[in-house]
Amino acid sequence: MNDAAPHHPDVQHVRHVLVLPDRDAAEEVAEALTERFGVTEEPQLVRDALAGEDDAEDAQWLVVVEDPDAAHDPARLHDLAAEYEGWREAE
Repeated sequence: MNDAAPHHPDVQHVRHVLVLPDRDAAEEVAEALTERFGVTEEPQLVRDALAGEDDAEDAQWLVVVEDPDAAHDPARLHDLAAEYEGWREAE
């Protein structure tokens, strides 16, 4: 039996969104994703201004991780974000 199974039609593409308090934290989490989780596609960093806030200090940063094979454990991703005072949003 072949262990390298082809993409299974029942496995849905997952996108994880990690919300971080600032750009430095987002960059550190993106680096940790590569080192700890073996993420090969570079995570996308997105500045997300809070609703009604114009001040750049009030911006959160999102780290978006594409997970086409649903291989990453959401709880572990949440724990990583929590290390940097962030959290994982369900997408």
